[in-house]
Amino acid sequence: MRPIHRRAVLTGLLGIGIGAVGAGCGNGNSDTGGHDADLQKVDVGYIGDFNGASLVAVAEQQDIWAKHGLKASLKVFTNGPLQVQALNAGDLDFGYLGPGALWLPASGQSKIIAVNSIGLADRVIAKSGITTLAGLRGKTVGVPEGTSGDMILRLALAKAGLTIDDVKKVAMDPSTVVTAFGSGQIDAAGIWYPLIDTIKKRVPNLVELAKNQDFYPQTSFPTVFVCRNDIAAQKKTLVSTMVSAIREANDYRVAHLQEAIATTAKFMKIPESNLTSEARNIKFFTSADLAKSTADGSINMWLSTMNKLFVSFGKLKTNADPSTYYLGDVYRAAE
Repeated sequence: MRPIHRRAVLTGLLGIGIGAVGAGCGNGNSDTGGHDADLQKVDVGYIGDFNGASLVAVAEQQDIWAKHGLKASLKVFTNGPLQVQALNAGDLDFGYLGPGALWLPASGQSKIIAVNSIGLADRVIAKSGITTLAGLRGKTVGVPEGTSGDMILRLALAKAGLTIDDVKKVAMDPSTVVTAFGSGQIDAAGIWYPLIDTIKKRVPNLVELAKNQDFYPQTSFPTVFVCRNDIAAQKKTLVSTMVSAIREANDYRVAHLQEAIATTAKFMKIPESNLTSEARNIKFFTSADLAKSTADGSINMWLSTMNKLFVSFGKLKTNADPSTYYLGDVYRAAE
């Protein structure tokens, strides 16, 4: 499988159309031992990286779908916005979004049913000789616009008393950032692992000026699972069942991370080493911890902070109330 640009936000909202690129890697369906007639079929989208694929891969390998009475038809996508398009077209029931696409449920286009993880892979990197964030003033900075790379860049500049207008920002897709930084066409970038591993092969002495953990937990970059609005309103039992399956797969991943990496690599038909770096830059939580963070308002705080960034990007007009689109009560009640 080719590397997937999981954080792209704008792709697909400009008339590209539904972006499922075929059935999921592997067989795309749970092996239910001939009892498919007793199971409820659900169409589930995912993205082909560890964050976006590991829970569906674990649910496949551990037969969690069938245990919860589900038959999952899996479809791989290149980004979250295309999944929301597919949800709204009725081609998906559930999907996965990275942090850069969270403005979509915030704007009413889907409902969040579960938090998957917190991304810690984003960095502001610079060529050798630029040692501080203040040193970015006037420099050419490549960034995939409207993504978590864009977010980390803006946060880092603000920390240094700068704004995006103080640098020469160049919007690029992720693969172009890799090429441009490696060839010296840009001085710095807002980008993420494992792409930074690729860049380091050409520029081993690059400098990491900022990372997600510099802003955590005040600013967190959640990844989530979502569902169609009509399913949330009309099929509450199905949503609860799906959340229960997600919670079980999540707790397996937390308890058996290396096995989950191996399972996901097999599912995606790629070497385990391709996923190890990404997995190392993700913060996972048990389902009990996520339920607690739901109850104490932490997750709503994460989402609200994201919304403030989306307002600054022009993707949202106001800071939407997370309680209107995160089904936290459903997550807490599911077992």
